[in-house]
Amino acid sequence: MAGLVVLWPMLVLSEFKPWVLLEPGSLKPTLRFLGGFFPPQADVPFLLLIAKETWRTVAIATAGLTLALVLAVPLALLSVRVLSLSALTGRMAVGPAALRQAVRWLLMVLRSVPELVWALVFVRVVGLGPTSGVLAIALTYGGMLGKVYGDILESGDAHAASSLMRNGSGRLQAFFYGLLPQNGAELTSYTVYRWECAVRSSAVLGFVGAGGLGQQMDSSMKMFNGSEVATILLVFMALVWLADRVSGWLRRGLA
Repeated sequence: MAGLVVLWPMLVLSEFKPWVLLEPGSLKPTLRFLGGFFPPQADVPFLLLIAKETWRTVAIATAGLTLALVLAVPLALLSVRVLSLSALTGRMAVGPAALRQAVRWLLMVLRSVPELVWALVFVRVVGLGPTSGVLAIALTYGGMLGKVYGDILESGDAHAASSLMRNGSGRLQAFFYGLLPQNGAELTSYTVYRWECAVRSSAVLGFVGAGGLGQQMDSSMKMFNGSEVATILLVFMALVWLADRVSGWLRRGLA
């Protein structure tokens, strides 16, 4: 009952009306479109086109995530308190504390702007094409990865890293030999999960001109070609399955 009391005003404010889907004007075209999903399109020219666009989608996601890692890793290390030399003796010094807070604000700004908004901005700057999608994923996912990486490193056991720094080791040494070994599996699993999300994001970004499977799906949906849409959706499922297999393989390798 309490959940309903809280949820009902939200449903009213969001104008959530699922019964509209059952109205004759909506139901008939929906069933007609879904009926076109079977059988999926399997013509050789179309499959070759999908293979090309699939590779482009994976390339956009991978390039964007790689740039995000280049941005996220140093920012995460700067935002982690356990790697602060001044914090070893108690309260962190004013300068490092201010830098750490500024980095955390930067990460918050980057992840607050959805990749779709970044893509719309970059489409205006660099034009249509994969470049806008790569840059959009890089900025948004850089903020997400940096924030989560910092949380993972700070939630782990900091004794090894602190001991190394107390005995003269630098921050990078403390990270590689103190924090990374015990958190490597979790960091890897989250990174692969984010790659999976980046693949889906690159598909969505295709609807605003960033290329890849999303742009092809947009064209197929505008033509009400359900069989082509079904094939593209099956490819997306295969990509998600592949990401899950890669994540499991990497976790077993780091175990």
